[in-house]
Amino acid sequence: MSDVKDIKHVIIRGHIVIPIETGYIKPNEDLSSIIEPAKRLMQDGDYLVIAETPVSVSQNRLVDEAEYTPSLTAKFLTTVWSKYLWGYVFGPILGIKKRTIRNLRKLPEQTKAHKEVVLQLYGLKHALKPASEAGIDLSNAPGTCVSLLPENPEKVAKEIKEQIGKEVCVMIIDTDATYMKNGKYFTGLPIAIEGIDADNGFFGYVKGQLSENMGSTPLGCSEKMDVETALKFANIAEDYQKSLSTEMKTIHSVKAVLGTEMDEVTVEALDSITHTPAVIIRKQ
Repeated sequence: MSDVKDIKHVIIRGHIVIPIETGYIKPNEDLSSIIEPAKRLMQDGDYLVIAETPVSVSQNRLVDEAEYTPSLTAKFLTTVWSKYLWGYVFGPILGIKKRTIRNLRKLPEQTKAHKEVVLQLYGLKHALKPASEAGIDLSNAPGTCVSLLPENPEKVAKEIKEQIGKEVCVMIIDTDATYMKNGKYFTGLPIAIEGIDADNGFFGYVKGQLSENMGSTPLGCSEKMDVETALKFANIAEDYQKSLSTEMKTIHSVKAVLGTEMDEVTVEALDSITHTPAVIIRKQ
């Protein structure tokens, strides 16, 4: 299998990247649509990097935000704090991405219920973050549902490796950033691999704006691995995802990809496009 000329692949950062393409992985559905191709295509020494959302959805880690009534705190955090203070004052001062600033300035009404979910499930530390709070994914779930981070991603990664049955490394990642300052790695996300200080919420996000952004965050890995290596493979996988026309990184990209409003997305619509929940990465 060292010859990949007959397999769809690209070269990124000197590595061969082989996408695993699937339909929409549904709640309570197993991950066989990722594992079976991996068994067939992978060889010893390869890396399998999996996005967190399909793992979360397969675990049925979905929450229906329509069931939450926004509190005064949630309304304040959405409108005054996120939309105006971060969209017009703190965001520009700290130099956050222009896309993030644009999105904050046009936060939809549903964001108030979303903030309430964050408050109730993760607390104020995460709800203060103006966007992408606690790794909750709004863009790849049907209707008014969102997906939380997967439960015990390290255990899931080890189980997938066992099912593949080869000497490979399996990693589950989130696109939310890991930062570095003074040689130490940290993230606002509730979980990350050993070596990355996690669960910093808003405070990690603010500190991160004054630190070096190291890219996507490895949440769980089948092997013990130094942070630098894990980040390298996480970012190769993220580079591939960014190249896809079907990438739905934010709620505002849902309509462009699926042609429907965020709260009107159906499982059928999600299943109508090709998903790339994982990539195989091989050294050249």
